[in-house]
Amino acid sequence: MRILLVEDEEDLAYVIKKGLEEELYSVDVCYNGEDGLFMAEQVAYDAIILDIMLPKVDGMTVLKTLRRKEVTTPVLMLTAKDLTEDKIIGLDTGADDYLTKPFDFGELLARLRALLRRSTPRKSALLEIGGLVLDTARK
Repeated sequence: MRILLVEDEEDLAYVIKKGLEEELYSVDVCYNGEDGLFMAEQVAYDAIILDIMLPKVDGMTVLKTLRRKEVTTPVLMLTAKDLTEDKIIGLDTGADDYLTKPFDFGELLARLRALLRRSTPRKSALLEIGGLVLDTARK
């Protein structure tokens, strides 16, 4: 699974990247919103972890732009903005989940796994061979 991490705090980005790589994720890191937006538009990521308070272009603008361009990659907002109003705005803007700093890395992993599960298309229960159609979900 390929993840884009957009986080301006380099030490935190390093820790998250290493932790995700230990879990066998492939991680690209951008340290500002402009680069994050460019990468998210150019590469087919399985998920994006996005900070809000970023240099050049803030995370909310990145998210709005991605959704306007119909980029449907799941986005987990990871931010110090912890007010309920901030969470509502983030989710209503198009984020799929919202986690506030400080956070437990295990929780980040669990939320990422849940995002990836929800975004992975389910295989069809119908199997077609020639003119025969089998519904494998029924007995």
